[in-house]
Amino acid sequence: MAPLITVVGATGTGKSKAYLATRFNGEIINGDAMQMYRGLPIITNQIPVEERNGIPHHMISCIGLEEEPWRVGTFRKESLRLIKEIQSRGKLPILVGGTHYYTQSVLFNDALVGNGSGDEGYVSEKEYTSTSQLWPILDAPAEVMLEKLREVDPVMAERWHPNETRKIRRSLEIFFQTGRPASEIYAEQKRQKQASLLTANDIVGIGGDDKIDVQLGAPGQMRYDTLIFWVHSDREKLRPRLDARVDSMIENGLMSEAQTMSDYLENKESQGIAVDQTRGVWVSIGFKELQPYFTALREGKMSEQELEYLKETCIESVKSSTRQYAVSQIKWIRNKLWNALAEAGMSHRLYVLDASDVDNWTKCVTEPSEQVTVSFLANERCPDPKSLSELAKSTLSAKEQATTPTEVTLRCMTCEVCQKTMTNEEQWTIHINGHAHRRALKYAARRAQKEEYFRQRELSKDNGVKAEG
Repeated sequence: MAPLITVVGATGTGKSKAYLATRFNGEIINGDAMQMYRGLPIITNQIPVEERNGIPHHMISCIGLEEEPWRVGTFRKESLRLIKEIQSRGKLPILVGGTHYYTQSVLFNDALVGNGSGDEGYVSEKEYTSTSQLWPILDAPAEVMLEKLREVDPVMAERWHPNETRKIRRSLEIFFQTGRPASEIYAEQKRQKQASLLTANDIVGIGGDDKIDVQLGAPGQMRYDTLIFWVHSDREKLRPRLDARVDSMIENGLMSEAQTMSDYLENKESQGIAVDQTRGVWVSIGFKELQPYFTALREGKMSEQELEYLKETCIESVKSSTRQYAVSQIKWIRNKLWNALAEAGMSHRLYVLDASDVDNWTKCVTEPSEQVTVSFLANERCPDPKSLSELAKSTLSAKEQATTPTEVTLRCMTCEVCQKTMTNEEQWTIHINGHAHRRALKYAARRAQKEEYFRQRELSKDNGVKAEG
């Protein structure tokens, strides 16, 4: 398989400045959902054309405001087409992603239906609307769906809390779509993963890069011979950079772009056209936080001083949302991407690039990424990922040294004392050893004693009355 380079990382860390495409005759595939929208280069943080060094950048500015946002399946399909096309020209495809569940759907082979966690909505390309038209019960209340799930797949029904509507719905949907219980499919999928890893390890002894050839094509395994760079930064050093970037965006026209979006919505509303502001570019950081200011400006009820204060408050909200988004992106990489790589036996393909010190970018990011890429493309042994920097060592060692999670058996258990439902044994153990549960037990014991006291008292009265009679 031809190689693929992927660059991931939190917003503001400098993913677009990892100039691997220039050095290795590559082309960029954008993996950021917001950057796909046209006419909003500031809000969506698109790399300016003059900074692209003549390198083709695919899937940037390809969707209009009026168009439906791409589902993950659409993104995956188009990315796979582009990767094949770029490779056919003898060039190196480089997938640069900020929307990490988009990029992850490209990196790994499709699972049969997901991983059994109930959190695999991006695997299915069918929207809820289409499936509910076929099977109306999928629009029923959770308790109705759960009752049906108990009938067709009691194993999965036992996993989910009655309030986990989406997961109950997904398990039932899988049964309707495949005619097989989801629990049966998940078990088969797990066996296939284990078999591919065992076969690869048998061939190369203890594993290593050669086992890629064996694993390609297996569900949950990597789709391409892939090298992943995680452009990472110390959190305390990243925060002021994110704030400064928002200030720079303001200077470069963020307010104007957000105003354009607000005017677009007002125009649609005047035509009686409802725009779903919970999807697509309307949830981009920089618009929704500033919208209260534009609404107040349009209404004209505030003084200039009040408007200025509201504007500053909204800008601070943009900064806060940006910082929160960066944290969520890092969590995704640390957990979901790392776990997927570990399950595929490919965690050694993840390299952390220390972007904490922008003044030493060449030494900390450019040189190590080029060194690793040269070895990777030459099919030579790549450096130990932990050897690149202290940040790489501490970040990766923490993941490797973490206790290997035991397989959690998902099964709902209800505490009759506290009237709480847990979804696995770990939660159950934590609950029954917790202070709240122990207090509830003491309260229940006192209540039982009290009830027994009054019961005995009533019995004594009844016996007294009978004796007198």
